[in-house]
Amino acid sequence: MFDDLRSIFKKGTSGARPGQSGSFHGDFSSPGSGSGPNTKIIVVVNQKGGCGKTTTCINLSAGLAKKNLRVLVVDLDPQAHSSLGLGIDVYGLSASIYDVLVKSKELDQVILPTYLEHLDIAPSTSLLTGAQLEIADLLGRESLLRTSIWRMLNTNVRQYDYVIMDCSPSLNLITINGLVAAQSVLVPIQAHYFSLEGMRELLSTIKTVKERINAELDVLGILPTIFDSRTRMSREVLLQLREYFKEKLLKSIIRMNIKLADASAHGRAIFDYDPYSNGAKDYSFLVNEIISLTRPELAAPMPEGSAVLEIQEENG
Repeated sequence: MFDDLRSIFKKGTSGARPGQSGSFHGDFSSPGSGSGPNTKIIVVVNQKGGCGKTTTCINLSAGLAKKNLRVLVVDLDPQAHSSLGLGIDVYGLSASIYDVLVKSKELDQVILPTYLEHLDIAPSTSLLTGAQLEIADLLGRESLLRTSIWRMLNTNVRQYDYVIMDCSPSLNLITINGLVAAQSVLVPIQAHYFSLEGMRELLSTIKTVKERINAELDVLGILPTIFDSRTRMSREVLLQLREYFKEKLLKSIIRMNIKLADASAHGRAIFDYDPYSNGAKDYSFLVNEIISLTRPELAAPMPEGSAVLEIQEENG
């Protein structure tokens, strides 16, 4: 199904610098890259809704912040679920990421603190729905966000260890801005057959952005989500994902867990809402895996109790 797109997952891709593998482990500091010294920029994207994309953005960011890493969430979804899920009152905002993209407002001027130390957010509002029409005729429209992030980081107005971007479930111009601004792409995918159907278009878009605009863009990993170990279909889809994506399929597996939805509804990360839930265990594993891929010098032992460890034990 994905044979024609496998090149984007191979190590030593054409966009990598000499000495780099397909996975990003370096630092960018040029206007063309969109980041400041030692900042890792990850976009969480999948054009299919209901795959745990926003849940992943919220809990990955919160987990990184709890390890005393400075994290900025950039909410690029007009539904503003990442903003709401981190306790932001999106109906009372004086400025948002919309103003950055459409009105050329400086990114640092729209950033707000969240309830968690070390975790900030550039929130979204419903105004973002019409933003792609308003910027469609602008020169460099695909790079507006990259320029804003670069300007903030490289003028030392604010510094972050990670910038995590949450995109809407569509491959529109705002999502393209996220891909152009990022170094790495994290793709949550529900362990269900129909979830595979939309991957071709997504991976083709990533490949096009990499070839034409952002040569440093790389797929950090494919993350299986909403996994139900009780069903045969979930296990079969997981095997398919492993076959197609090889080492790009993350070891982390996010199990179906109602506590994750409850936590977002209360404006909290799962670690604060129910730290002993399966959701907290699985996202703790993901946080450590992302750190091991992007900052191996800070990598810690994987926590116990995650879905991947349970599956390994079941398989003997």
